[in-house]
Amino acid sequence: RFFTVWLNKSHQIKRVNMNWVAAVLEEDVEDYVKEALADGVDRGWVGNYRDKLVNTLGGSTLVFVNGTTYQNTTSRILLTAFFVLLGSGILILLLVIVISKRAVAPIAQSYEKQKQFVTDANHELKTPLTLILSNLDILESEVGKNEWLEDIRSEGQRMGLLINQMVTLSRMDETETLISHSPFDISGVVEQTVSAFQPLAEEQGKHLTAEITPDLTLEGDESMIRRLAAILLDNSVKYCDQGGEIRVRLFRRRHLIFTVENTYAAVNQLELDRLFDRFYRADKARTASGSFGVGLSIAQSIVKVHKGNISAYKKEGEIGFRVELKEK
Repeated sequence: RFFTVWLNKSHQIKRVNMNWVAAVLEEDVEDYVKEALADGVDRGWVGNYRDKLVNTLGGSTLVFVNGTTYQNTTSRILLTAFFVLLGSGILILLLVIVISKRAVAPIAQSYEKQKQFVTDANHELKTPLTLILSNLDILESEVGKNEWLEDIRSEGQRMGLLINQMVTLSRMDETETLISHSPFDISGVVEQTVSAFQPLAEEQGKHLTAEITPDLTLEGDESMIRRLAAILLDNSVKYCDQGGEIRVRLFRRRHLIFTVENTYAAVNQLELDRLFDRFYRADKARTASGSFGVGLSIAQSIVKVHKGNISAYKKEGEIGFRVELKEK
């Protein structure tokens, strides 16, 4: 369906041909023309009609063609394309989910088996280790103390410490680790931990200072946060240079910030991205210091279950750890 309008050079209607359209009245033609010319372009839409303006010698010609069929066809094509794309996307998503589950399943099973192995091995090692240390006490009472028995006891105690740390890590690996959430004085916890490490630092000729904002509280597991502070301070005392400085800070900005820094001449040799790996020790020579390289892994797990962040950073001749504890 279409109709044609001839215009003079002043865009006045000269003649109209409406033989091929019945839905438009002749008195409405002028409104169609005005709306078509108002756009200032050669072609456009007026209602359901597509218009085209053609300049001629005596003026111009406007042709209006009913575009309902075109619009319906276009809508159907777009709607069909949308459902095809949507169906394809859903199908691809389902395929990815199925394939990824099958691909990840062996890895997940292997990880679960490793965790179970660690847990079982820890429990199996505890019993013989307890018997060894008990028999060692009996042996010492009969033959007396000597250098070899002291070495056995020292290594047995170190092994016991390692087993306990492995048990802690194994428990924290559980995705549903339950911790007690109750408000406590974190300023007091950090102050007490610093006081506990002060004599050890002085004995080794290291200067330990603390800048702690008083009366700060945190909702979380107090025993875990106490252990976190002890791990970071123990690490800083062990790896601080002789005669060096250890600085502890606790303050609040948007969240609670806890930092521990110490001087360390070999800081440029550190692999910061590996410090939180299990059994990684920055100083491979310090094998008899009681360190197993799992302390920072435990610290990271403690921060993780508290929905916080922990990171290591370097300064000129210094290494630092920053803990950000987000409050609910």
